[in-house]
Amino acid sequence: MNYNRFLTSTLARWAAGLRRVLDFGAGNGRFALALRERGLDVSAVEPDALLRESIRARGLPAFASLDELGAHRFDGVYSVNVLEHLPDDGAVLAAFRARLAPGGRVLLYVPAFPVLFSANDARVGHLRRYRRGELLARVREAGLAVESARYVDSIGFAAGLAYRCFGRRDGGLDPRKVRLYDAAVFPLSRLLDRACGRLIGKNLLVLASVPTER
Repeated sequence: MNYNRFLTSTLARWAAGLRRVLDFGAGNGRFALALRERGLDVSAVEPDALLRESIRARGLPAFASLDELGAHRFDGVYSVNVLEHLPDDGAVLAAFRARLAPGGRVLLYVPAFPVLFSANDARVGHLRRYRRGELLARVREAGLAVESARYVDSIGFAAGLAYRCFGRRDGGLDPRKVRLYDAAVFPLSRLLDRACGRLIGKNLLVLASVPTER
């Protein structure tokens, strides 16, 4: 899918020059495995026991929580579509900071704009969609320096608003429409992001790092 290829390439660019990285909320391990194929030393945190065992079966170290990492330190931590599920996202960001080496990097990818919160968000367990200023404040409160913040999938904003107004009340999605959007609309949306990424989009991509002492 174009969407997953976009995320994989974004993570690969972000991880350039890093050695040890942590995938927080790894799910089925798709992105962790893709980064390992690019030569990175990847560990995963995944609370779901079945998914965690599946990741381990493919040769990646996987943990149920950040607490299990002990004294492990990483050059980078990334989290894709996870923070919005967590009641205390600020505490999680602070935990990222504590496990990063000096100069370490963070990549966050989350759903954007509370106005788009729909039955689908509720169905998949989202507690929130983010305003840019809100998330950046939490990143800074965790002791991280924001490097960039931009929206992704500008056309998706309009699609998300239409779904909120006219979509299924049970939050379900039509797989055929999802595939059509991915194949025909998402590539165009990414082109439009070059002009609109500072203003609008269905998701928010934030890059941050551990400040270096002067």
